[in-house]
Amino acid sequence: EKGAMATGSGKMKEVLTGTTIMACTYDGGVVLGADSRTSSGNYVANKVADKITKVCDKVYLCRSGSAAHTQAVAGYANLYLNQHAIELGEKGVCVRSAANIVKEIAYTNKQWMNAGMIVAGWDKNEGGQVFVVPMGGTLMEVPFAVGGSGSIYINAFVDKNWKPKMTKSECKAFVRKAVSLAISRDGSSGGVIRTVTVDKDEQVKEFLPGNEVQVYHDEIQFSQGAQKVEFVKA
Repeated sequence: EKGAMATGSGKMKEVLTGTTIMACTYDGGVVLGADSRTSSGNYVANKVADKITKVCDKVYLCRSGSAAHTQAVAGYANLYLNQHAIELGEKGVCVRSAANIVKEIAYTNKQWMNAGMIVAGWDKNEGGQVFVVPMGGTLMEVPFAVGGSGSIYINAFVDKNWKPKMTKSECKAFVRKAVSLAISRDGSSGGVIRTVTVDKDEQVKEFLPGNEVQVYHDEIQFSQGAQKVEFVKA
């Protein structure tokens, strides 16, 4: 999601991009969410990108920053983690091991890599977990995490409305609400909302079509008819 373009001076100028990614724990698992817009400067390069990548059984990676860099990280992480699972004789590995692999790749290549990532999933030892790996390769375990350019618009909403021990349905609604709010404000976020729900029994990937994403009072309505507009209560 980041590249370069020629300018009048003949020099290559960096193209800035944006996204919204999120992960949140609930009582028994985790929900990951993301928008689907991949931008290149002021242009939308892909309006249905999948920014939630499976790296091993019941462990997923939310990607923001350079699409090329984060796809490479996901590919290497998938390779290493599946090899490790074979060594252990297990179907998958623990979420903490997956997060450490992603952190190691990010930290080793921090001089040139543009990648902010969230690793989340479920394992039999520690249940649902969320780890954030921002640019630079730091690793932090958190109950919830948001990332990308859209995250600055929803930090207050997430801080106010997150609560421990949410149910699965509450957590999924919370993630979708947060991403829809980011889409409403951030021009670099948009498209559909993808979610992945992971717990002991299942790992389910879903998406909310763009025409069903909630709109808010200051957004331009579709010409074919206004959607129901919601005012967020203080």
